[in-house]
Amino acid sequence: MSSDLQQIRIGLTDSHQCSYLTDRQERVAVALDPAMHCGSSYEVLLANGFRRSGDTIYKPHCDNCQSCQALRLSIPDFAPSRNQKRLLKKASQFEWQLKEKMDDDWFDLYSRYIEARHINGSMYPPQKKEFAQFSQCNWLNTQFLHVYQDQKLIAVAVTDILSNSASAFYTFFDPDHPLSLGTLAVLFQAQYCVEQGKQWLYLGYQIDECPAMNYKVRFQRHQRLVNQRWQG
Repeated sequence: MSSDLQQIRIGLTDSHQCSYLTDRQERVAVALDPAMHCGSSYEVLLANGFRRSGDTIYKPHCDNCQSCQALRLSIPDFAPSRNQKRLLKKASQFEWQLKEKMDDDWFDLYSRYIEARHINGSMYPPQKKEFAQFSQCNWLNTQFLHVYQDQKLIAVAVTDILSNSASAFYTFFDPDHPLSLGTLAVLFQAQYCVEQGKQWLYLGYQIDECPAMNYKVRFQRHQRLVNQRWQG
């Protein structure tokens, strides 16, 4: 951890079953200092492997597992792969825009996504209040990247906007759509970062043993935080 973070107070949760690897136990370290709850401090914490859930800032702190590795995309070095270029071409008629609030029909899309993809997850059954507590943050500039096809909402990517970076927080989309909308949302977030001159797009934690996360490593050039050093 960088020297300016060594004095922050950390609390540890109890261990419980891991949400991603069912044969593991997980617990997290939580940043307790109220002074950390601002955009500038959170950007430093992101660079040190932390994430947020609602207003809570946390980092995996498991006893016998180091599988979670923070991953970020270097925007100046970013180059879509051949498959990603093909996906962008197929989606050339799509439109995307960032909004401060989600469209009125977001919950129908979110419900379909959860019921099709995460029926065994912690977000099931889908509820508006729980999603608001999970996604919203009182001290961050959180916006919602909307993706439209023929003026129909097909995806929403919750995106934290920071001074020199953006953080892909959570994405939901039409589960029946033939294109890879999750990948497409990251490509649109990267486009936003290019347009705004951002250095980094943080993509959360990568767990190699979890197949659902493997799409993240296909974005180049990405970096992983290993032993508190970004490598890539």
